[in-house]
Amino acid sequence: MKAGWWQVFNPAIYLVSILPGVAVWLLARPTGDNLSALVLGTLGVVLLQHAINLLNDVSDWRLGADVNKRDSWVRFHHENLQTTALHGWAGFLSGGLLGLWALGLTGRFWILGAALPMIGLGYLYNAGKRPLSYTRLGEWVTGLCYGPGVVGCLWLLTGQHIDAIAVLGMVAFAALAMSLLLSHQPPQIGTDRQAGKQSFAVRYGAARTCQVSRGLFGLFLLTCGLALWLSRHDTITLAVFTAMAMYAFYQALRSPLGPKRILLPASTVMVASLAAVLVMP
Repeated sequence: MKAGWWQVFNPAIYLVSILPGVAVWLLARPTGDNLSALVLGTLGVVLLQHAINLLNDVSDWRLGADVNKRDSWVRFHHENLQTTALHGWAGFLSGGLLGLWALGLTGRFWILGAALPMIGLGYLYNAGKRPLSYTRLGEWVTGLCYGPGVVGCLWLLTGQHIDAIAVLGMVAFAALAMSLLLSHQPPQIGTDRQAGKQSFAVRYGAARTCQVSRGLFGLFLLTCGLALWLSRHDTITLAVFTAMAMYAFYQALRSPLGPKRILLPASTVMVASLAAVLVMP
């Protein structure tokens, strides 16, 4: 039995692509074409994530990891791998076009030199007989793509130079993406092991995976706080961030750990910080 389209789509999971755009706005405060480019770039990242999710389901289905998964895009497409892959490539094309539009607004086409290798890694994450997601590199590739890849490119898109604030932002969202990925893995240990997937949870077990996921989430909160302090020196905003970060980490410590224990608290922190910045003179 397949899940409904809303369950398969799972909109909450796309927060991991939206939050970097929110963070870049909080830290860089772009205006005019730079702000428009940031919005378009963020939407492009969302579409690229959607494409990678689809191609990942195709890869997992083909290799036997997700054949029993109710909310698989392959099952939603009546187990038609070709249709699912076509849907994924449409997402890649749409995300790429939005990215080019963003670059066209600012004229910073040289950013492609950083973006294209990250997009290539995203493709290799799911492609071939031995995708990167099935190797010991899977978690590291995810962190690299969301840290230097997404945050770094969005930061440059707003006309900023790479500085300490940007580096902290890249570390933060690399940690968040890896934490989210690890939070997915414990329930899938059995099927991943059968499919030959060398995920962190398969190698080290559920308990250690949850510990590392929570540690990475704590690193996300810490580096976000440092970046916000360096960019604003605003006592009220920092106080709001600190209070919400403590709440977020408490939520992540609760059992059982899952993606919602990571993404929803992280989103709460970002939204509260955004609100504090908007009301401050």
